[in-house]
Amino acid sequence: HTRRRSCATPTERSAAWRPGRCNPPRPDMSVAACTLSSCAFLAPARALKPRAAPSSRSSSSFRCRSAVAPVTAMAPTQDELKKLVGYKAVDDHVLSGMVVGLGTGSTAYFAVERLGQKIKSGELTDIVAIPTSERTREQAEALGIPLCTLNEKSALDVAIDGADEVDPDLALVKGGGGALLREKMVEVMAKKFVVIVDESKLCKGLGPGFPLPVEITPFCHMHTLRTIAALPSVAGCDAVLRMGSSSTNKTDGAEIAVTDNGNYIVDLHFKAPIADVVAAASALKNTVGVVDHGLFVGMSYQVIVAGSTGIRVAGTDGEAAWW
Repeated sequence: HTRRRSCATPTERSAAWRPGRCNPPRPDMSVAACTLSSCAFLAPARALKPRAAPSSRSSSSFRCRSAVAPVTAMAPTQDELKKLVGYKAVDDHVLSGMVVGLGTGSTAYFAVERLGQKIKSGELTDIVAIPTSERTREQAEALGIPLCTLNEKSALDVAIDGADEVDPDLALVKGGGGALLREKMVEVMAKKFVVIVDESKLCKGLGPGFPLPVEITPFCHMHTLRTIAALPSVAGCDAVLRMGSSSTNKTDGAEIAVTDNGNYIVDLHFKAPIADVVAAASALKNTVGVVDHGLFVGMSYQVIVAGSTGIRVAGTDGEAAWW
Protein backbone atom coordinates (compact mmCIF):
# COMPACT_ATOMS: atom_id res chain seq x y z
CA HIS A 1 0.00 0.00 0.00
CA THR A 2 2.51 2.55 -1.24
CA ARG A 3 0.14 5.38 -2.19
CA ARG A 4 -2.77 7.08 -0.45
CA ARG A 5 -5.72 7.33 -2.78
CA SER A 6 -9.38 8.20 -2.05
CA CYS A 7 -11.82 5.89 -3.87
CA ALA A 8 -15.48 6.60 -3.08
CA THR A 9 -17.02 3.18 -3.67
CA PRO A 10 -15.85 -0.45 -4.04
CA THR A 11 -16.71 -0.30 -7.75
CA GLU A 12 -14.68 2.86 -8.25
CA ARG A 13 -11.78 1.40 -6.30
CA SER A 14 -11.75 -1.67 -8.51
CA ALA A 15 -12.00 0.34 -11.73
CA ALA A 16 -9.35 2.82 -10.66
CA TRP A 17 -6.69 0.23 -9.75
CA ARG A 18 -3.34 0.18 -11.43
CA PRO A 19 0.10 -0.97 -10.26
CA GLY A 20 1.39 1.03 -7.35
CA ARG A 21 -1.99 1.38 -5.62
CA CYS A 22 -3.84 -1.10 -3.42
CA ASN A 23 -3.66 -4.81 -4.21
CA PRO A 24 -5.66 -5.63 -7.38
CA PRO A 25 -9.20 -6.92 -6.75
CA ARG A 26 -10.00 -10.63 -7.00
CA PRO A 27 -13.40 -12.35 -6.65
CA ASP A 28 -12.44 -13.72 -3.24
CA MET A 29 -11.60 -10.35 -1.74
CA SER A 30 -13.54 -8.07 0.64
CA VAL A 31 -13.11 -4.46 1.77
CA ALA A 32 -11.47 -3.07 4.90
CA ALA A 33 -10.46 0.52 5.61
CA CYS A 34 -7.14 2.27 6.02
CA THR A 35 -6.87 4.95 8.68
CA LEU A 36 -4.23 6.94 6.82
CA SER A 37 -6.62 8.03 4.07
CA SER A 38 -10.18 7.56 2.85
CA CYS A 39 -8.97 4.79 0.60
CA ALA A 40 -10.11 1.22 1.25
CA PHE A 41 -7.70 -1.55 0.62
CA LEU A 42 -8.73 -5.02 -0.43
CA ALA A 43 -8.08 -7.99 1.86
CA PRO A 44 -8.93 -11.68 1.37
CA ALA A 45 -12.44 -12.60 2.49
CA ARG A 46 -11.09 -15.54 4.53
CA ALA A 47 -9.97 -14.88 8.12
CA LEU A 48 -6.61 -13.13 8.32
CA LYS A 49 -3.84 -13.95 10.71
CA PRO A 50 -2.94 -11.11 13.08
CA ARG A 51 0.06 -9.12 11.89
CA ALA A 52 2.75 -7.61 14.03
CA ALA A 53 2.42 -3.90 14.62
CA PRO A 54 4.48 -1.95 12.04
CA SER A 55 7.51 -0.02 13.09
CA SER A 56 6.83 3.63 13.86
CA ARG A 57 10.00 4.42 11.87
CA SER A 58 8.52 3.06 8.68
CA SER A 59 7.13 5.84 6.47
CA SER A 60 4.82 3.35 4.71
CA SER A 61 3.35 1.87 7.88
CA PHE A 62 -0.38 1.88 8.53
CA ARG A 63 -2.91 0.35 10.89
CA CYS A 64 -6.40 -0.99 10.05
CA ARG A 65 -9.90 -0.62 11.40
CA SER A 66 -13.30 -1.84 10.32
CA ALA A 67 -15.26 0.24 7.79
CA VAL A 68 -17.26 3.14 9.21
CA ALA A 69 -21.03 2.53 9.26
CA PRO A 70 -23.05 4.69 6.83
CA VAL A 71 -24.71 7.79 8.26
CA THR A 72 -28.49 7.52 8.51
CA ALA A 73 -30.49 10.60 7.49
CA MET A 74 -32.15 12.31 10.43
CA ALA A 75 -35.96 12.52 10.45
CA PRO A 76 -37.27 16.10 10.14
CA THR A 77 -38.07 17.86 13.38
CA GLN A 78 -41.57 19.11 14.15
CA ASP A 79 -40.46 22.70 13.44
CA GLU A 80 -39.07 21.61 10.07
CA LEU A 81 -42.40 19.98 9.22
CA LYS A 82 -44.25 23.15 10.23
CA LYS A 83 -41.98 25.21 8.00
CA LEU A 84 -42.65 22.92 5.04
CA VAL A 85 -46.43 23.31 5.22
CA GLY A 86 -46.27 27.03 6.05
CA TYR A 87 -44.14 27.77 3.00
CA LYS A 88 -46.17 25.50 0.73
CA ALA A 89 -49.45 27.18 1.68
CA VAL A 90 -48.12 30.60 0.67
CA ASP A 91 -46.43 29.29 -2.49
CA ASP A 92 -49.58 27.46 -3.62
CA HIS A 93 -52.34 29.88 -2.67
CA VAL A 94 -51.11 33.49 -2.44
CA LEU A 95 -50.93 35.65 -5.58
CA SER A 96 -50.19 39.33 -6.08
CA GLY A 97 -53.11 41.62 -5.35
CA MET A 98 -54.68 39.36 -2.72
CA VAL A 99 -56.07 40.08 0.72
CA VAL A 100 -54.58 37.44 3.04
CA GLY A 101 -55.60 36.35 6.53
CA LEU A 102 -52.61 35.59 8.76
CA GLY A 103 -53.12 32.96 11.44
CA THR A 104 -51.57 32.68 14.88
CA GLY A 105 -49.32 30.01 16.36
CA SER A 106 -46.09 28.13 15.82
CA THR A 107 -47.11 26.76 12.40
CA ALA A 108 -48.74 29.95 11.08
CA TYR A 109 -45.50 31.74 12.02
CA PHE A 110 -43.77 30.12 9.03
CA ALA A 111 -46.53 31.14 6.62
CA VAL A 112 -46.14 34.75 7.76
CA GLU A 113 -42.38 34.42 7.39
CA ARG A 114 -42.73 33.11 3.83
CA LEU A 115 -45.16 35.86 2.86
CA GLY A 116 -42.68 38.46 4.13
CA GLN A 117 -39.88 36.88 2.11
CA LYS A 118 -41.85 36.93 -1.14
CA ILE A 119 -42.98 40.52 -0.64
CA LYS A 120 -39.41 41.63 0.10
CA SER A 121 -38.06 39.85 -3.00
CA GLY A 122 -40.73 41.47 -5.20
CA GLU A 123 -42.24 38.12 -6.16
CA LEU A 124 -45.53 39.23 -4.58
CA THR A 125 -46.88 42.76 -4.92
CA ASP A 126 -49.99 44.69 -3.90
CA ILE A 127 -50.59 42.38 -0.93
CA VAL A 128 -52.54 43.42 2.14
CA ALA A 129 -52.87 41.11 5.14
CA ILE A 130 -55.15 40.88 8.16
CA PRO A 131 -53.51 39.46 11.33
CA THR A 132 -55.48 37.38 13.83
CA SER A 133 -53.54 38.38 16.96
CA GLU A 134 -51.20 40.98 18.37
CA ARG A 135 -48.32 38.51 18.11
CA THR A 136 -48.94 37.98 14.40
CA ARG A 137 -49.36 41.71 13.84
CA GLU A 138 -45.96 42.36 15.42
CA GLN A 139 -44.28 39.68 13.31
CA ALA A 140 -45.90 40.94 10.09
CA GLU A 141 -44.95 44.54 10.77
CA ALA A 142 -41.34 43.52 11.41
CA LEU A 143 -41.32 41.77 8.00
CA GLY A 144 -42.77 44.78 6.18
CA ILE A 145 -46.11 43.14 5.31
CA PRO A 146 -48.84 45.75 4.65
CA LEU A 147 -51.69 45.30 7.12
CA CYS A 148 -55.31 46.28 7.60
CA THR A 149 -58.31 45.05 9.59
CA LEU A 150 -61.75 43.71 8.75
CA ASN A 151 -62.96 47.30 9.08
CA GLU A 152 -61.14 48.11 5.84
CA LYS A 153 -61.40 44.74 4.04
CA SER A 154 -64.28 42.41 4.88
CA ALA A 155 -63.62 39.94 2.05
CA LEU A 156 -60.41 37.88 1.99
CA ASP A 157 -59.01 35.82 -0.87
CA VAL A 158 -57.28 33.31 1.40
CA ALA A 159 -56.52 32.75 5.07
CA ILE A 160 -53.76 30.44 6.31
CA ASP A 161 -53.58 29.07 9.83
CA GLY A 162 -52.65 26.04 11.90
CA ALA A 163 -54.88 23.83 14.04
CA ASP A 164 -54.62 21.90 17.27
CA GLU A 165 -56.69 18.95 16.02
CA VAL A 166 -58.13 17.91 12.64
CA ASP A 167 -60.72 15.15 12.26
CA PRO A 168 -61.56 13.19 9.06
CA ASP A 169 -64.34 15.68 8.24
CA LEU A 170 -61.72 18.46 8.34
CA ALA A 171 -63.39 19.96 11.42
CA LEU A 172 -60.88 21.61 13.72
CA VAL A 173 -60.08 22.45 17.28
CA LYS A 174 -58.26 25.78 17.40
CA GLY A 175 -57.44 28.33 20.07
CA GLY A 176 -54.65 26.72 22.02
CA GLY A 177 -52.83 30.02 21.59
CA GLY A 178 -55.81 32.03 22.81
CA ALA A 179 -56.59 33.80 19.51
CA LEU A 180 -59.67 31.78 18.57
CA LEU A 181 -62.14 34.69 18.33
CA ARG A 182 -60.05 36.82 15.97
CA GLU A 183 -59.01 33.73 14.03
CA LYS A 184 -62.61 32.71 13.41
CA MET A 185 -63.75 36.26 12.57
CA VAL A 186 -61.03 36.58 9.92
CA GLU A 187 -60.98 33.05 8.54
CA VAL A 188 -64.73 32.70 8.12
CA MET A 189 -64.56 35.63 5.67
CA ALA A 190 -61.95 34.00 3.41
CA LYS A 191 -62.82 32.41 0.07
CA LYS A 192 -60.23 29.75 0.93
CA PHE A 193 -59.25 28.77 4.46
CA VAL A 194 -56.06 26.72 4.18
CA VAL A 195 -55.10 24.73 7.27
CA ILE A 196 -51.45 23.79 7.84
CA VAL A 197 -50.46 21.05 10.29
CA ASP A 198 -47.97 18.29 10.92
CA GLU A 199 -49.30 14.74 11.13
CA SER A 200 -49.37 14.77 14.95
CA LYS A 201 -52.50 16.97 14.76
CA LEU A 202 -54.59 14.41 12.86
CA CYS A 203 -57.18 12.54 14.95
CA LYS A 204 -60.13 10.18 14.62
CA GLY A 205 -62.36 12.42 16.74
CA LEU A 206 -62.06 15.87 18.31
CA GLY A 207 -61.71 16.26 22.06
CA PRO A 208 -59.36 13.83 23.78
CA GLY A 209 -56.19 14.95 22.01
CA PHE A 210 -56.45 18.65 22.82
CA PRO A 211 -58.68 20.67 25.19
CA LEU A 212 -61.42 22.67 23.47
CA PRO A 213 -61.10 26.38 24.32
CA VAL A 214 -64.18 28.55 24.85
CA GLU A 215 -63.83 32.33 25.11
CA ILE A 216 -66.20 33.86 27.67
CA THR A 217 -66.92 37.28 29.15
CA PRO A 218 -65.29 38.11 32.49
CA PHE A 219 -68.66 39.04 34.00
CA CYS A 220 -69.85 36.12 36.21
CA HIS A 221 -67.29 33.89 34.55
CA MET A 222 -67.68 31.00 37.02
CA HIS A 223 -71.42 30.94 36.35
CA THR A 224 -70.70 30.70 32.61
CA LEU A 225 -68.11 27.97 33.22
CA ARG A 226 -70.66 25.85 35.10
CA THR A 227 -73.32 26.48 32.43
CA ILE A 228 -70.95 25.27 29.72
CA ALA A 229 -69.98 22.14 31.64
CA ALA A 230 -73.66 21.23 32.05
CA LEU A 231 -74.45 21.26 28.31
CA PRO A 232 -75.53 17.78 27.13
CA SER A 233 -73.51 18.08 23.91
CA VAL A 234 -70.25 18.34 25.91
CA ALA A 235 -71.26 15.99 28.71
CA GLY A 236 -68.35 14.43 30.56
CA CYS A 237 -65.92 17.28 29.97
CA ASP A 238 -63.84 18.86 32.71
CA ALA A 239 -64.13 22.67 32.39
CA VAL A 240 -60.98 24.49 33.54
CA LEU A 241 -60.45 28.26 33.66
CA ARG A 242 -57.20 29.17 31.88
CA MET A 243 -54.62 30.72 34.20
CA GLY A 244 -51.43 32.64 33.49
CA SER A 245 -50.71 33.40 29.85
CA SER A 246 -53.61 33.24 27.38
CA SER A 247 -51.25 31.85 24.73
CA THR A 248 -51.04 28.40 26.34
CA ASN A 249 -53.49 26.06 28.01
CA LYS A 250 -50.80 25.02 30.48
CA THR A 251 -51.12 26.86 33.79
CA ASP A 252 -48.13 29.21 34.01
CA GLY A 253 -49.35 31.87 36.46
CA ALA A 254 -51.70 32.62 39.33
CA GLU A 255 -53.78 35.24 37.51
CA ILE A 256 -56.67 34.52 35.16
CA ALA A 257 -55.51 34.50 31.54
CA VAL A 258 -56.84 37.41 29.47
CA THR A 259 -57.17 37.33 25.68
CA ASP A 260 -56.35 40.13 23.23
CA ASN A 261 -60.03 41.02 23.48
CA GLY A 262 -60.06 41.29 27.28
CA ASN A 263 -61.97 38.02 27.75
CA TYR A 264 -61.34 34.78 29.66
CA ILE A 265 -60.92 31.23 28.33
CA VAL A 266 -62.41 28.00 29.64
CA ASP A 267 -60.65 24.84 28.39
CA LEU A 268 -62.85 21.76 28.07
CA HIS A 269 -60.94 18.51 28.67
CA PHE A 270 -62.51 15.37 27.20
CA LYS A 271 -61.76 11.71 27.85
CA ALA A 272 -63.74 10.55 24.79
CA PRO A 273 -64.34 12.14 21.37
CA ILE A 274 -67.12 14.71 21.09
CA ALA A 275 -70.09 12.69 19.87
CA ASP A 276 -71.68 15.41 17.72
CA VAL A 277 -69.31 18.24 16.84
CA VAL A 278 -71.95 20.28 15.01
CA ALA A 279 -74.36 20.08 17.95
CA ALA A 280 -71.61 21.01 20.41
CA ALA A 281 -70.60 24.01 18.32
CA SER A 282 -74.19 25.25 18.15
CA ALA A 283 -74.88 24.74 21.86
CA LEU A 284 -71.72 26.55 22.91
CA LYS A 285 -72.33 29.48 20.57
CA ASN A 286 -75.91 29.86 21.88
CA THR A 287 -74.85 29.94 25.53
CA VAL A 288 -75.20 33.43 27.03
CA GLY A 289 -71.81 34.56 28.28
CA VAL A 290 -69.90 32.63 25.59
CA VAL A 291 -68.19 34.89 23.05
CA ASP A 292 -67.05 32.05 20.77
CA HIS A 293 -65.44 28.60 20.84
CA GLY A 294 -62.59 26.72 19.21
CA LEU A 295 -64.64 24.38 17.02
CA PHE A 296 -64.13 25.37 13.36
CA VAL A 297 -66.70 23.31 11.47
CA GLY A 298 -67.34 23.38 7.72
CA MET A 299 -64.69 26.05 7.14
CA SER A 300 -61.62 24.18 5.84
CA TYR A 301 -60.94 24.49 2.11
CA GLN A 302 -57.78 22.42 2.27
CA VAL A 303 -55.57 20.82 4.91
CA ILE A 304 -51.85 20.58 4.12
CA VAL A 305 -50.18 17.89 6.22
CA ALA A 306 -46.45 17.33 6.68
CA GLY A 307 -45.33 13.91 7.84
CA SER A 308 -42.38 11.57 7.89
CA THR A 309 -43.15 10.43 4.33
CA GLY A 310 -43.63 13.93 2.87
CA ILE A 311 -46.47 16.39 2.32
CA ARG A 312 -50.05 15.35 1.58
CA VAL A 313 -53.10 17.51 0.92
CA ALA A 314 -56.66 16.73 2.02
CA GLY A 315 -59.79 18.54 0.89
CA THR A 316 -60.44 20.56 -2.25
CA ASP A 317 -57.89 19.79 -5.00
CA GLY A 318 -56.45 17.15 -2.68
CA GLU A 319 -57.37 13.66 -1.52
CA ALA A 320 -59.95 12.33 0.90
CA ALA A 321 -58.91 12.26 4.55
CA TRP A 322 -56.72 9.19 5.05
CA TRP A 323 -56.59 9.12 8.85
